[in-house]
Amino acid sequence: MSNADELLVGIAAMVESERTNQMSLTVVAHGAVITGRLAPEAMWRERVAEVLRDSERLRPFADTFLGGPDDGEPRRAPTEPPAYLHFHVARILQGTVGIPETGGMYRIAIKDVSAWTVGDFSYSDH
Repeated sequence: MSNADELLVGIAAMVESERTNQMSLTVVAHGAVITGRLAPEAMWRERVAEVLRDSERLRPFADTFLGGPDDGEPRRAPTEPPAYLHFHVARILQGTVGIPETGGMYRIAIKDVSAWTVGDFSYSDH
């Protein structure tokens, strides 16, 4: 989308303000179908950092996700609308398979979403 969908921005803002990860959403971005639950950015960053800290090889990257204003990524002002969706326990749907099986952590620019629906799609391994 060249212009972000105002309704989708409103949903993202609501998730950010409520600090909840119970909103299920399915989006299409650059042809990929991604389904899962939205999480507030701070919660998403904490979880990604936790996973990275648990990996010997990836541990050095953990602080990037918890960094402050000097980490190279400007923080969104509280009055500024969200520009990204942060998915927790999400899957990319490929045919009848969800990748990864356990769910992943995805960050998607709202402007890149071409279609969306409330709720998540289930998939079948059969």
